[in-house]
Amino acid sequence: MSKNDDRVEMLNVNSPGHVVRVERAKYEAMRDAMLAVVPAEAPGLTAAEIKARLLPLLPEALFPGGAKAGWWQKGVQLDLEARGQMARADTKPLRFYRP
Repeated sequence: MSKNDDRVEMLNVNSPGHVVRVERAKYEAMRDAMLAVVPAEAPGLTAAEIKARLLPLLPEALFPGGAKAGWWQKGVQLDLEARGQMARADTKPLRFYRP
């Protein structure tokens, strides 16, 4: 695997055009877990509800004891929103779903 293959570009819905290159394995693990737990219809789940459901799905080797899961959850959530794979419901607190 080349140096470029172990990284992936993560977008941010709040900063169009801003790209961050992050570790592919952690990104893909979090993305897969988020897409598995976030419902396909509004109103969806809050960030706290998503985190509680996705933590058991994360590989312990990548997220020991859930370490850094909150940062990755937020980053991947913003990326998925930028890619149109996740949306926010107009609620308080914010709720997320797959459109």
